[in-house]
Parts: sequence; structure tokens; C-alpha cells
Amino acid sequence: MPSYDTNNIFAKILRGEVPNDTVLETEHSLAFNDIAPQAPRHVLVIPKGAYMAYDDFSSDASAEELVDFHRAVAEVIRIIEAEEKGFRAITNARTHGMQEVSHFHMHILAGQLMGPLLAS
Repeated sequence: MPSYDTNNIFAKILRGEVPNDTVLETEHSLAFNDIAPQAPRHVLVIPKGAYMAYDDFSSDASAEELVDFHRAVAEVIRIIEAEEKGFRAITNARTHGMQEVSHFHMHILAGQLMGPLLAS
């Protein structure tokens, strides 16, 4: 696995070098609106720790980080009022998963019918 890039955009956001539109901040997680939304509601949830992808986070994060992150995701879903009609939660990993930023993040998309997951 490649090493973590400390200059990725999410690391810069976490250091306060790049502004964001915060939806929720907890001890171990940050959620903010995507700058190029793919749905009426598109929020990114990231851990504050330096994790590259979901498998890295799931195997190496502390119990506190794991619980905090998943509860932050649930709170974001509540905040954007997506519990009733639904949402899509997506995380991409590395090249084949089309990961654009090498910091683990989960996309929460809501506010419209999403359609099929893959179009091919």
C-alpha cells in the first residue's frame, strides 16, 4: 500500500489550511459539504487520523475512532434529513475504486433517487 500523502486536500482541511463548509465536527471526525455535489445533499465524512482507505481505517484505527466515525455518519444522515427517504453511502479505494483523494472518506448522498449503483 502506498504511504499517506500529508499534502492531500483533506489533510490540508484538517490542518485549517483550506476552508470547508462544516456540517459536523467531533473529536475524531469531520463532515463537510462536497465542493462538487453529485446530489442535492452531498456530505463527506472523514476521520481526523491519517488513514488512506476504508480497509486501512478499519484495521488500524482505535476503537474510539471507529465508533466516533460511524456515529458521525449517522448524525450527518440525521442532520441532512435523509433517514426517511434514504441515502447512498460510498467510499472509494485506490486506483480501481476511483479514489480521488488519498485520505479515507465516505460520501453521503441524499435528496433524490440515486438510480443504479453502476451503469455498465
